[in-house]
Amino acid sequence: MSSPVGDGAGAEEKRVTWAELYFDLVFVFAITQVSGLLHHHHDPGGIARALVVFVPVYWCWVGTTVQANIRDVDTPRDRLGILAVGLAGLFMALAVPGAYEGRGVLLGVGYWAARVVLLLMLIRVPGVWRGPYGVGVLVSGPLLVAGGLLPEGPRLVLWSLAALCDLSGPVLFRSRLARVAYHPAHMPERFALFLLVALGESIVGIGATAAGARLDAAELVSVAAAFTISGGLWWQYFVFAADAMRHAVTVADSRRDVIRRVFQYGHLALVAGVIAVAVGFGETVADPRRALGAGSVALLYGGCGLYLLTFGYTRWMMFRAVSTTRIVAAVVVLGLAPAMVRLPAIAVLVVPAVLLVALNVVEHLRVGRAAAGAAAPVPAPAVETVVVGSVEAVPAPAPAE
Repeated sequence: MSSPVGDGAGAEEKRVTWAELYFDLVFVFAITQVSGLLHHHHDPGGIARALVVFVPVYWCWVGTTVQANIRDVDTPRDRLGILAVGLAGLFMALAVPGAYEGRGVLLGVGYWAARVVLLLMLIRVPGVWRGPYGVGVLVSGPLLVAGGLLPEGPRLVLWSLAALCDLSGPVLFRSRLARVAYHPAHMPERFALFLLVALGESIVGIGATAAGARLDAAELVSVAAAFTISGGLWWQYFVFAADAMRHAVTVADSRRDVIRRVFQYGHLALVAGVIAVAVGFGETVADPRRALGAGSVALLYGGCGLYLLTFGYTRWMMFRAVSTTRIVAAVVVLGLAPAMVRLPAIAVLVVPAVLLVALNVVEHLRVGRAAAGAAAPVPAPAVETVVVGSVEAVPAPAPAE
């Protein structure tokens, strides 16, 4: 198998293929389209409509990633299958701006086609119909198509039901999925790449907005503050969390549960938070002196808060430990939001930028203390040998996440 991404070796390693990376390019565009939809309508109703549209886009990507994880997809047949799903995803992305107008059917048909292709790629797997892939073909796909034929109100109801069906599939078929053999290295890498795609949208949100501005001192400070926020969000995941997630899925008694809770569900919240922040950048960077409306502040601060709170959820799911610093930071961000509504946009950006820098410094110090404690000599009687899978290991503190 070709292996452009990855650094492991051995029987358990599975690395991302070039076809998967090319497939991701479709979802770069799809996330941009979802961001655009949210940019034009970021009242509570607009946020709900954007989320309902985002779920099938995200779940299409998840379905492709799972089947690429459990099978060897670096074959001509499977490359063509991934490209076919990519084409269906492109149709979905093209439909997003008019999803609640004249392009609802295109969104539904694109999703249904993607799910049919994914099912056909797994058709030789016994019982594949009686699982999440069957739900996509038999339930959520038809609901999306039917919703596209209806007016906006009933359409939103049917599409919300379709999203709930997809999201509940891994829970409803939990016992069946217990027999699936997941590759532990591949899954964290794929979801990290998808989050990186979303963070790229935050850079676009900064640059596309600032490119047409005067770029005086205030605007350059706003760009720097927005980039600091984006970089701070990146640092939280890729410096402190990514290795912990890989460790958790590698040593878990039930990889299925870690993948479902931390990756499939947790990363939905992480990516949604980043998209909200990206849209918030578009509202703040171009005119840093004006006060923002409640909707723009809610996107920027709500997105940051959701992102940080999600780490509290993922850490508990992985290690049954509380991520105190991130939860406190999230509460501070969300608590400050009402006070930001009447301040100039430059101040709205600087506050979370400073907070994220401070949070990353605190996390760095905590990790350093934990590493020093782990490296300290331990009296021989206090050391217990435990078994992790089939490998004996001396107990160590939980990873930084």
